Amino acid sequence: MRTMKRSAARLGSALACLSLLAVGCATVPVTGRQQLTLVPNTELIAMGAESYAGLLDKADIVQTGPEAERVERVGRRVAASTERFLREQGLAAEAATYDWQFSLIDDDQKNAFCMPGGRIGVYTGILGVTQTDAGLAVVMAHEVAHAVANHSNERMSQMLLAELGGMALSRALEERPERTKQLAMVAYGLGAQVGVLLPYSRQHESEADRIGLILMAQAGYDPREAVPFWSRMASGADAQPPEFLSTHPHPATRIDDIRAHLPEAIEVYERERS
Repeated sequence: MRTMKRSAARLGSALACLSLLAVGCATVPVTGRQQLTLVPNTELIAMGAESYAGLLDKADIVQTGPEAERVERVGRRVAASTERFLREQGLAAEAATYDWQFSLIDDDQKNAFCMPGGRIGVYTGILGVTQTDAGLAVVMAHEVAHAVANHSNERMSQMLLAELGGMALSRALEERPERTKQLAMVAYGLGAQVGVLLPYSRQHESEADRIGLILMAQAGYDPREAVPFWSRMASGADAQPPEFLSTHPHPATRIDDIRAHLPEAIEVYERERS
């Protein structure tokens, strides 16, 4: 049944891409899934930079101390791994678009985010769950993987089609600026209010888990640390809704999927160590 659903999803994505070939279609690294990308990444990155600056203006940023140093240290290693990964995927031009920034935000929510182009925010609330550099690498690599997989572009493209009839982003910003900026924040995984993170789809989350394992492994962090991290996240979470009602994978499903993808990431990790 799961295989049939995946096949149907891939067929639907392929048909959508065929119908809009004149605009844009991309392939997600590692998974090979076809996705619709109507928005030039340069425009999405520019909007992300503006949104990131606005968010930081309203947030309490931790600029010094061991926790801030850890975010910067782990972030730099994941960033270097990401650029190398993109070059190996034949995406050197995309690797060159990243302008890495790392901010530790004093907030008790257990979350993090990465804007298109590599601007990253980590909330202090999640550090009690990450515990170690490797645990933090699980989180940061996962968030960077959303950017690598162009999930924001895909979500923005879908919303432009649904709400604005496929209008170009530049025109949408000119004719409906406020609504377009709201859609962009949703695409980035952020709500209209600072500190409100909106979930990606289960498919996007699963892709980010898989790609994130490879990014952290290539950065020299043991990908097996993802299992205890997500177990800790699950043990501290509120009661979960049924999986079919949730946009995030059920914790048990997520951990099972991560275990299934560990062999390819461990191979990368062992190769980096040799």
